[in-house]
Amino acid sequence: MLYLTLKNVDMLKNNKTCIIYNYAQHYRAGIFKLLDKELECDFFFGNKMGDVKKMDLNMLNNPVKELNNIKILSNIYWQKEALNLIFKKKYDKYIILGEYYCVSTWMILILSYFSNKKVYLWTHGWYGNENIIKKLIKKLFFNLSDGILLYGNYAKNLMINEGFDQSKLHVIYNSLDYELQINIRDSLSTSTIFQDYFKNNNKTLIFIGRLTKVKNLELLLEVQANLLKKNMHYNIVIVGDGDERERLECLMNKMKLSNVWFYGPTYDEKEIGNLIFNSHLCVSPGNVGLTSLHSMVYGTPVCTNNLFTEQMPEFEAIDFPRTGFFFEKNNIESLSSSISDWSLNVNSRDLIRNFCYEKIDKFYNPKFQLSVIKKVLNEN
Repeated sequence: MLYLTLKNVDMLKNNKTCIIYNYAQHYRAGIFKLLDKELECDFFFGNKMGDVKKMDLNMLNNPVKELNNIKILSNIYWQKEALNLIFKKKYDKYIILGEYYCVSTWMILILSYFSNKKVYLWTHGWYGNENIIKKLIKKLFFNLSDGILLYGNYAKNLMINEGFDQSKLHVIYNSLDYELQINIRDSLSTSTIFQDYFKNNNKTLIFIGRLTKVKNLELLLEVQANLLKKNMHYNIVIVGDGDERERLECLMNKMKLSNVWFYGPTYDEKEIGNLIFNSHLCVSPGNVGLTSLHSMVYGTPVCTNNLFTEQMPEFEAIDFPRTGFFFEKNNIESLSSSISDWSLNVNSRDLIRNFCYEKIDKFYNPKFQLSVIKKVLNEN
């Protein structure tokens, strides 16, 4: 009976896409606004995600509804009312955040097998550090879908090696609020913000993002101390807040480092653009995610570690020696020498700036993402 009911639904003319996401993160406003403008779609967002700032849902013209994210165990959760959406007559295609620990997404995928409805998972995909059990779970989960929208080629290649159908794997990369950032970028120019604060002309290393343990920011302070011993002077600016801030400030004082600015959190994009544009290099000693895109859109190259199995997908935007470089994870000497070598060998800041712009403008923006999503939806 369930099979017949869903089949009858599919016989009707369906022309709308249902988008189900875990939360309306402010940093995804760019792609959500473009999907809203270019697709016939309805949005369903989870109602909470820690202390992550939510975008203004009034920016979207298509229907929007928030679903209750109900925690079941650890990271496992259920999106209340999400399952009902598979029975809605007006939807023939679904784009869902591909988190395998969301039980309601599993149920939607399973039920979609009893219909002609198409479900596409928007996901990180594969990291390369999956154990046997996680591999089995993720293979079953992803293979239930009709297509997979991935953040990068690294994951795509890993999944091909794991036996996934290449025709179902579509790289859409990632993005921030590109249109806003481009408008700000066009207004930026070299300023004396760091000379005024630090009272020197040292090159400035910046980090922007949440101050969490996984970012391994104590390494950045240790590297500054290490470089000072070699008579190499750099300023450090840390933009953001988080659980690690107090510990990092204590470490800075213990090491008697003076040229460190804990700038604090800010969501003012003009302010952020000015800080990044005038920095020499963005350093994220732990993993790097959207920080790399945020830095490159304003023309600043990125340094992070080379353990790709623990990286976020956006590490792919780093293209040595055009848009940054990698160092050996947790190795102070490797990071120190990489920073000093980069500073000595990069002659043209403007050339590097343009390489960074090019990478973002070509791939890591909502327009590119939309073009791939439209192609996938139209082909199926």
